[in-house]
Amino acid sequence: MQKKKFSLLIVLMMFTLSASSQCPLVNKAFTSGEFLSYNLYYNWKFVWVKVGTASLSTVLTRYDGQQAYKSSLITRGNGKLDKFFVMRDTLLGYVTPSLSPLYFRKGAVEGKRYRVDEVWYSYKNGKCKVKMHRQKSDRSHIRSEKTSEQCVYDMLNIFTRARNFDPAGWKKGHTVKIPVADGNGMTVAILKYEGKEKVQGDNGVKYNCLKLAYSEWEEKNSKYRQYATFFVTDDDNHIPVRIDITLNFGIAKAFVTSMKGIKNKAATL
Repeated sequence: MQKKKFSLLIVLMMFTLSASSQCPLVNKAFTSGEFLSYNLYYNWKFVWVKVGTASLSTVLTRYDGQQAYKSSLITRGNGKLDKFFVMRDTLLGYVTPSLSPLYFRKGAVEGKRYRVDEVWYSYKNGKCKVKMHRQKSDRSHIRSEKTSEQCVYDMLNIFTRARNFDPAGWKKGHTVKIPVADGNGMTVAILKYEGKEKVQGDNGVKYNCLKLAYSEWEEKNSKYRQYATFFVTDDDNHIPVRIDITLNFGIAKAFVTSMKGIKNKAATL
């Protein structure tokens, strides 16, 4: 479970918006050819140790005969991280130019196991139909379907859509809900706005950022539990500069190392 949350939190960076089920939106945050990279750290005996890297790229291509943005996320832990959990994840997502999700796939190596999650989206009569599939490490399969009146996302495609939010007028304590689908079903998370801070990336650049706390509902405790804090640029790009992640066995952090092909001028100091 912690392995799943780590990779989810790397990409589930921001917010969702309420609208019709297909949720069309004008993209103002990114363009084809964008490439973001990160260093991953873990707190080992009070010392922060680099334990891996992550990269996210976006290109304009085609999916099922229509134009679409393709996002690819790759996370790779090194030998130091492997002592706690193996992280060899490859995520792929397609959205329409108006940022409605079309398809999601995640292939994850967990120790000696390999699991695949897939989500397909279709839209009809103002509703969103979601088909979900999981292939487990024993090659068994889980399949399910759900039709929603609201927007539905996955852990990667929500990133492309949510970067186009408008935080104007937000005050500390403002929260939004995030419906997320994977191969095993759907869940709901919340994100809480906690103000603005200045944050330095691993590229040596300081950025003006929005601070956001991410929590998920825990059935056994009947309450939300906070799993991460995000620091995203306070500009039209809304790029995550730093991510603090709480795990059962410690704390992990991700810091941006480079931003290439970004659409708008970054909010640096």
